[in-house]
Amino acid sequence: MSIHHHLSDATLGAFTAGALIESISLVVASHISNCPDCRKRRDQLEDIGGIQLQHTEPEDMSPDALEKVMIKLGKQKLPLASDPPNDSISSFSNESSPRRGNPEIPKPLRAYVPDRLEDVDWKSMAPGIKYFAIAGLNTADGTLSLLKIAPGVNIPEHRHQGIELTQVLKGSFSDEVGRFGVGDIADLDDDIKHQPIADTNEACICLIATEAPLKFTGLMPRLVQYFSGM
Repeated sequence: MSIHHHLSDATLGAFTAGALIESISLVVASHISNCPDCRKRRDQLEDIGGIQLQHTEPEDMSPDALEKVMIKLGKQKLPLASDPPNDSISSFSNESSPRRGNPEIPKPLRAYVPDRLEDVDWKSMAPGIKYFAIAGLNTADGTLSLLKIAPGVNIPEHRHQGIELTQVLKGSFSDEVGRFGVGDIADLDDDIKHQPIADTNEACICLIATEAPLKFTGLMPRLVQYFSGM
């Protein structure tokens, strides 16, 4: 796998600091699991954070700090010893371990989709475009889904409201930013307006997370968005 498009420093830094919502973090972790370059940069950022922490002066805690923490924990469901561990995102730290399952599906994503992309319960969004909404993670006001684009079909022109991360799992697409193949990730912000098109003879399947719904420019795309939730 030859990866040409990577995560931005800002996104990777926010991920390392734990500042991203779960849906965005899943896409970042999925990319990192297949990208040695971004994995190395992530490790470097973690090392820098550890050094900074070592040189930070400790601060005295308030006398009632422990009591406040215990009250807060009492309002939350604590995991039971029998609860299965969440391998979906935390497992990205073990990318070097032997791969299991379908290699088309990044390890962090496997808990949320079928074992094969052919078994995904696709919903029709528009002619030549299907989607699968991924449940189980916090998306805030955004979305998290798989998108399947038929060969030669383009996504209607749109802008973003905040971050949009798109990782290619199968096939490829081209837009105003460049050409994206398997393993590549498009890390876009609200300055970008684009119209991706599946540019090979096979369907392009992508993992997409947004901070907010897309802003389509035409009437029909906006109607499609209303019914699909994208």
